[in-house]
Amino acid sequence: MTRRYRGRFAPSPTGELHLGSAVAAVFCAAAVLRARGTLVLRVEDIDTARVVPRQAARIAEDLAWLGLRFQESPDMGGAVGPYVQSQRQTLYEAAIDKLAARGWTYLCDCSRAEIARVASAPHAGDEGPRYPGTCRAFGMRARAFRRPPAVRLAIPDDERSIVTTNDLVLGPNTEDVANVTGDFVLRRGDGVFAYQLAVVVDDVHMGITDVVRGADLASSSARQVLLARLLDGNPPTFAHVPLLVADDGRRLAKRDGGMTIREQRALGRDPRELVRTIAHAYGHDIGDAAEPLDALADALSWSKLPKHPVRISDLGRTS
Repeated sequence: MTRRYRGRFAPSPTGELHLGSAVAAVFCAAAVLRARGTLVLRVEDIDTARVVPRQAARIAEDLAWLGLRFQESPDMGGAVGPYVQSQRQTLYEAAIDKLAARGWTYLCDCSRAEIARVASAPHAGDEGPRYPGTCRAFGMRARAFRRPPAVRLAIPDDERSIVTTNDLVLGPNTEDVANVTGDFVLRRGDGVFAYQLAVVVDDVHMGITDVVRGADLASSSARQVLLARLLDGNPPTFAHVPLLVADDGRRLAKRDGGMTIREQRALGRDPRELVRTIAHAYGHDIGDAAEPLDALADALSWSKLPKHPVRISDLGRTS
């Protein structure tokens, strides 16, 4: 049975919505329109110390300016809310309890420096070096901790750790999560639930079938598929959109002018022109379509997207 398409855009309110995130949002919305599905707005504010006051509302305003229309959101509500991560912590706690009951968690008080000293590849992975399992044998029992302990996932020692993803943009990839990242963190020592746990619990609970996001998050896919399966959930299909980079190839930084949607609005840019430009820069020429999101939805083909980052000058008018 085919699942009804449910996509989500999930910004973190730690700063203004920038053009790179706008690219992912545009393609996420176009994919939902093409599938005649449901578009969900979820606010990922789990790391409350980094949240900027009122930023979630400003991001929602910028997305509306771009032409995105959500069917479920913090303001509109919906059947699978709340749609703000900081209000969903009981779900994350329940997920850890479920994993713990199956023997798949343990407490860890290792520091990053200690992990790096014993790691075979000290700079591998987006979360740092592979965790060697130093604390795994202790399980969840209390002991004399050197610092507040994190909770790690004890990846099952079998074929479940080998995950194949078939990314709609990047193609198929097989990863042995146990060998690449090792047992990753589910809840930090300061009590904050990890991104990997929160996003998986949310996607499974909200019935998200397809995730369109930036290519910088592609390396998280295998961990998230593994965790979804261990929680008896259906992982989504992924499409990772190439990053938007500076003309010299470096990652965009806050010091680069004109990088936020707010700045683009202040420059007097027409949102429809911006969406048309994004579509063209990412391999979809929709001409002067009056409703560019609809036109992009009609033309959308993941095979047309470039396999390399896109330079910011291709979007024009960034200063």
